[in-house]
Amino acid sequence: MNSVDTVPVVVTVVPLQKDADGVIRVGGTRVTLDTVIAAFLEGATAEEIVQQYPSLSLADVYAVISYYLQNRSEIEAYLQLRREEAQRVRRENEARFDPIGVRARLLARRK
Repeated sequence: MNSVDTVPVVVTVVPLQKDADGVIRVGGTRVTLDTVIAAFLEGATAEEIVQQYPSLSLADVYAVISYYLQNRSEIEAYLQLRREEAQRVRRENEARFDPIGVRARLLARRK
């Protein structure tokens, strides 16, 4: 028996859960997949991501990054849908609540 035979093979479950709104969150936290991947794509290491979001575990961040790298096209499609949804919500909010002059209106309320 060689040493390779004694190494256990472990199947790792990717720590992603979809909430009721269809948003994918990491490791049972409120941190979204979007947030972790954006930080990673901006050059943050897994360790830096955990420092920025202490509710995440280092193992979960590594697992999510690995999953992203192995399933890039599917994750990018999900992220694109999330960006489109955010833009739609922003347009709806701006149509309902005129953003021009907000600061002046808020300051006027203080007086």
